[in-house]
Amino acid sequence: MPHSTADYYAHPTAILDEGCQIGSGSRIWHFCHICAGADIGEQCNLGQNVFVADGVTLGRNVKVQNNVSLYGGVVCEDDVFLGPSVVFTNVKNPRSAVPRKGAGQYQPTYLEQGVTVGANATIVCGVRLGRYAFVGAGSVVTHDVPAYALVYGTPARPQGWMSAYGHRLAFDATGRATCPESGETYEISPDGNSVRPIAGVNNKLPKISN
Repeated sequence: MPHSTADYYAHPTAILDEGCQIGSGSRIWHFCHICAGADIGEQCNLGQNVFVADGVTLGRNVKVQNNVSLYGGVVCEDDVFLGPSVVFTNVKNPRSAVPRKGAGQYQPTYLEQGVTVGANATIVCGVRLGRYAFVGAGSVVTHDVPAYALVYGTPARPQGWMSAYGHRLAFDATGRATCPESGETYEISPDGNSVRPIAGVNNKLPKISN
């Protein structure tokens, strides 16, 4: 029988260790393994063959596609999207003969609300991806990524800026750009290193989940 409750669904092939936390409305598919110390929020969707280790936290409406392993120290805020076969790490200098497990050894990796990570990308531990950052497929992220930034390559480098709805932004001479889908207006900083939505101007950003 499926591991179904009034709150969530898990396929019968999924392994849910005693003590894991799974939010209402979440769906966990074939051959997933959720460890005891994992905390999965509401309305999440975990595709086939997803591993979630102790110490991983997923917010609300996180979508994890097939063949992703989330190791201790990974935190995803609400509305994060992880494409198929995304790779995470949690130790920067692993050696088989040198134990580097547990508290104080794993480096955190933090994905803020709305981040998208494309298929087969690698996120090296110890980085923070800002709100609505967009990582292209096959990239290797080795440094922090600013909010709304588009990065890709090996290693991943800044390539532009994305709206919260996932459209590339083209800034005019005044330093403003409009998302073609939402109509939300964005402003780039004078130094070109950051982007922010302009409060009160066509404000149709996705709502921040509680």
